[in-house]
Amino acid sequence: MINIVLYQPEIPQNTGNIARMCVSNDLVLHLIKPLGFEISDKYLKRSALDYWQYLELKLYENWQDFLTQNPEARFWLLTTKAKKSFWHVKYQKNDFLVFGPETRGLPQALLDEFQEQAITVPMRSKNSRSLNLASTVQTVFYEAFRQCDTADRVDFVS
Repeated sequence: MINIVLYQPEIPQNTGNIARMCVSNDLVLHLIKPLGFEISDKYLKRSALDYWQYLELKLYENWQDFLTQNPEARFWLLTTKAKKSFWHVKYQKNDFLVFGPETRGLPQALLDEFQEQAITVPMRSKNSRSLNLASTVQTVFYEAFRQCDTADRVDFVS
């Protein structure tokens, strides 16, 4: 299914919330160092509740390590700086959704190198710089999920 990639995440509660969503949807969570917290952080574990033990987690030393270990990766970079909306992407199973750190987003050099893969979640108000990372991850993932699966092929937990 879809892969979630957090590039240098800073806030443990966001990562814990995202980890919980990953477990709930059988997704792999990829974390690219440096992290703004320790994996043992109590806030991370608290927001992930008892889901953390079931998380499929992959850690990378840096962006190049991520690319080396995933040479065939088809990825989308989420940024407030893109013009293309996440709605205008045809997602495929095994795509990687890449999200930057909460306070600064993905590096400009990375966005410049992969311009065609840069997408955004549109916001109407000019008074907001960005959305919460966990909310954005969930918004984009569920659009990709909607495109890649249909209700009659998904086993829902009741």
